[in-house]
Amino acid sequence: MNVHAIRAIYGFELSRWFRTLGQSIASPVISTSLYFVVFGAAIGSRMGSIEGVSYGAFIIPGLVMLNLLTESISNASFGIYMPKFSGTIYEVLSAPVSAVEVVLGYVGAAATKSVLLGLLILATARLFVAYEIEHPLVMMGFLVLTAVTFSLFGFIIGVWADGFEKLQVIPLMVVTPLTFLGGSFYSISMLPPVWQTVALFNPVVYLISGFRWSFYGISDIGVGVSLGMILAFLVACLAVVAWIFRTGYRLKN
Repeated sequence: MNVHAIRAIYGFELSRWFRTLGQSIASPVISTSLYFVVFGAAIGSRMGSIEGVSYGAFIIPGLVMLNLLTESISNASFGIYMPKFSGTIYEVLSAPVSAVEVVLGYVGAAATKSVLLGLLILATARLFVAYEIEHPLVMMGFLVLTAVTFSLFGFIIGVWADGFEKLQVIPLMVVTPLTFLGGSFYSISMLPPVWQTVALFNPVVYLISGFRWSFYGISDIGVGVSLGMILAFLVACLAVVAWIFRTGYRLKN
């Protein structure tokens, strides 16, 4: 294992992130704070609790997951797309660095940034809403696992994209709507039976449900099922990444 190569890629990606703190951290934190002000304080104060949890506290896991998914995908996709765009990807591919080391560097950096942002949003939420975390180790496990999985997904999107506009298609047109419809602001048990069944086909429902369980011990889906869904998607992403490096899809041609 070429630790120096992993450290070089990982360090470069993190340094690029720290050079753009305004866009990377301030923007999502401010936008999430507005959600807490509007939904948590203004609207939440006029709504009843959901399964014994105040509405402002109930939406915290959903908001964290919303930012975690979008930032993981964006960080990883942009991280691998820029070397392709500038042509420096050929230097990486011709260096004595394996595919595993390349992925560990890029995906590890993207996941680290997303986890740090998620924790920062949790700290910001404390300023607006009182909440407790019943299972902190499970919460961190879901946070890290989701960040790694969707950073891998973002890596795939960055390899697939052949223009800057395509980098935003999946996060804006697919992931964000699925997150809003995945129980970020409500419990799917509040939906009519037919729509509860439809909601089960939304993969983000399982992520938010498991993550919310780690906070309050309540969930729409069993926590074991939620974990299984994340692991299944992780394995699928790993398989696609392995195929990309085996065939050189949009990396070597």
